[in-house]
Parts: sequence; structure tokens; C-alpha cells
Amino acid sequence: MKLASYDNGRRDGQLMLVSRDLTQAVAVPAIAHTMQQLLDAWDLLNPQLVELYDALNQGLMDNAVEFDEAKCLSPLPRAYQWADGSAYVNHVELVRKARGAEMPATFWTDPLVYQGGSDCFIAPKADIPLASEEWGIDFESEIAVITDDVPMGVTAEHADKHIKLLMLVNDVSLRNLIPGELAKGFGFFQAKPSSSFSPVAVTPDELNDKWQDSKVHLPLITHLNNALFGQPNAGVDMTFNFSQLVSHVAKTRPLGAGAIIGSGTISNYDRSAGSSCLAETRMLETIADGKPTTPFMGFGDRVRIEMLDEHNQSIFGSIDQQVVEYKA
Repeated sequence: MKLASYDNGRRDGQLMLVSRDLTQAVAVPAIAHTMQQLLDAWDLLNPQLVELYDALNQGLMDNAVEFDEAKCLSPLPRAYQWADGSAYVNHVELVRKARGAEMPATFWTDPLVYQGGSDCFIAPKADIPLASEEWGIDFESEIAVITDDVPMGVTAEHADKHIKLLMLVNDVSLRNLIPGELAKGFGFFQAKPSSSFSPVAVTPDELNDKWQDSKVHLPLITHLNNALFGQPNAGVDMTFNFSQLVSHVAKTRPLGAGAIIGSGTISNYDRSAGSSCLAETRMLETIADGKPTTPFMGFGDRVRIEMLDEHNQSIFGSIDQQVVEYKA
């Protein structure tokens, strides 16, 4: 099943059921007005939506309209929880290698997670407004899951059943602000502005055999200014799968329905597929040549993030955004 949230002038948008080929959509107010309402009562409402989804894909919904990604907010325009991990530990290893630092052995056994701001996500086709290019503007192409209610202490073996939806993410990072914040020993805050998510969220079964071991086994494709930047495979070199990430986040607290858990930047040891953020490219340049040559993003630069199925069709729609100067 595929779902979206149309911009209807309200904070949480209008829940839309979207056809598998992303051509048709229909509002379902008799079932739920918003994505959060659906997630709050997933077990009760999901069977009703599945019936409508089958009818939509068969062209039997008379009230269906042409699906328009430009009308989409992030599937959850705001959320109670946004926790982003760093599941591709080779990426973390590369970061530390570039600055000549050893990586603690525990990084391979205990996931890294930070708590992101979740009250104001950016729409997938909206501009990214930032006040200064000196902040080191970077994109991070990722995958995220949305859960139902997750009990505290859930094991990785049982966490998988709580994963209800998948999305793509642009986790915007301000690289030049990160070192100063981390030096305070209390994590980063200003270095992580609002994130964006794909126009469409999908249930794991939509990926068929590409969803295995709580991982998405497909390339995540990033274009920077219309040029291919990277397409590493999200199912390769993922040290911690999504079940492990959900279990880690829920170790000491329950998660409410609608919690979003991110994978962190997709990264493969095989660098021939490119990268999912500018920082990784710059680190590889530093290791090879002693200094980076690829600049961070500037005003006017555009990033596009998308995932295609085996038939070369978009699964989630695309995140397609331009960085613009913000003036208060």
C-alpha cells in the first residue's frame, strides 16, 4: 500500500491513498483524515484501506484523481518522534579515518542515534531555506521507517512487526556547525535543520523480495544539480538493520505510533557506486589527496533523491529540492 499527505492548508495535511504506479490518488476521510490518525489505529483501519487500495489499482475508484507529487507534504508533516541512526558504520569509520582518529570497537555493536527535530518537516518538493552558505550545507540520502506503538524493551526479533511504513529521507546537515556543537559534549542541534521525506510512504510488502532482513535491497539514487552523484545499495553494508535500530531506540522508553527511525547516510565499501552525501566524498578526497576539493551546497544548488524498482519505476516518488537563502 502507498500513502501520501496532500497539502490542504492544515498542519497535518490530507491522507491520500496512492496507486502502486503513482498515477492515481484518492482521499479516504471515512477511514482517516491524516496519516497520524491512521497510525494511531493501524490494526483497525489498515484492512479497510487494503480493500480500497486494491480497487484503486484496478481503476475502480470513481473519485480518484491524478496523483500530483507537488501537492505532497512529507507523509508525516510533523511527528512525535524523529530519531536518526548511523547504520552504515563504514561511513562513520571513514569520517574518523579522514581526521586520523581511531574508531571505538563498540561502534560495531551498539548503534549511534541522535534525536532530530520533528515538529516541522519540509515538503519533498519545497525549497530548503538556510541563512548562510558558510554553514557547510549538505544533503544526506537515507531511508526511514514509521512504527506503530512500540513497547519499551522490545527485542530486535520482535521489533520488525512494528514497522508499518517506509520512506526516503533528506537529512539536511550543516557540516561546519557540527564540530563546535559536538565539542560541547551534548550532541548537535543547530547543525541539523528540518529534514524532508519522500512524497509517498509505502508498506514493506510493496517492496516484495527487496525487503529482507529488515533492510531495503535496492540502490538509493541521488542527483546533484541534475548529475548522478551516487547510487549505493541500501541493503549492502548496513551494519544494523531497522529492527535493531527500533529495538535500540526503544530500550529505555516506549515509542508512540508515528515514530520515525532513520537509517543514516547510505554508504557502501565499494565506492564505485558513489556516495549519499557530500561529506563522504570530501572525506575520500582528504584521505587520497590531503584535502577536499568538492564544495558543499550553495544557494541555487538542487538535490534529487529517488529509489526505483526492478522495472525502473519510482517507488516513493522523488525528493527534489533547491537550497535558497533565508531572510528573516
